[in-house]
Amino acid sequence: MKSKTSRLDRFISQNSSFSISDCRLLVAQKRIALDGQLAHSIQQPVGEFTHVVLDDNCLNSHKPVYIMLNKPKGLVSATKDLKHPTVLDLIQHPQKDELHIVGRLDFNTTGLLLLTNDGRWSRMISSPETKLAKTYEVVLSKPMTAEYIAVFQKGIHFAYENITTKPACLEILSEYSARLSLVEGKYHQVKRMFGFFQNEVLSLHRVSVGNISLGGLELGCSRQLTPQELGADAGSSA
Repeated sequence: MKSKTSRLDRFISQNSSFSISDCRLLVAQKRIALDGQLAHSIQQPVGEFTHVVLDDNCLNSHKPVYIMLNKPKGLVSATKDLKHPTVLDLIQHPQKDELHIVGRLDFNTTGLLLLTNDGRWSRMISSPETKLAKTYEVVLSKPMTAEYIAVFQKGIHFAYENITTKPACLEILSEYSARLSLVEGKYHQVKRMFGFFQNEVLSLHRVSVGNISLGGLELGCSRQLTPQELGADAGSSA
């Protein structure tokens, strides 16, 4: 999703009775403020969430929204679906129709799902260059051995795409359960990695993305991200 940005003079002409040529004088007369600061150039960028005031009239008060959801099973990670309920059905927010999903979870996968109306932020979270660790709790059908740890760290070759997964950190919690952290999101990657050992994933639950963690958020519930979570830009790279 693209972020909407335009020059100040174009924005003023599109959202007021003034023309582009009027904008230079408006700036000189100190009649325009951007995010609480007087405008200083007609070329200043006005983003989707820039607070723009002209002569005490607010021209843009659009606010960014950042939400985490603890996704239950049986919901589609989409904003619309003709056959199944979607994760958006669980969100109660006046701007919910603006939201898009940041990194999907499969139909039967549970856990942390992020939603926003901020395209810049979602691209940063999803970009492979950011290398944010996604951490999952996994329950398997067969016991694991220490060999799993070494193989996951080395990377597993997916013949169909002719790619090798990036090193992943596997912590074995018990014979049948583990915590897995990885920095990429190939198609059904977790299930396919354990499939290398012919070990079926019985349940998969995402607990964190970078430094953003579910904490005690109950299944099916959502909340807005805190300034501290946003200030960390979703965490350190791994």
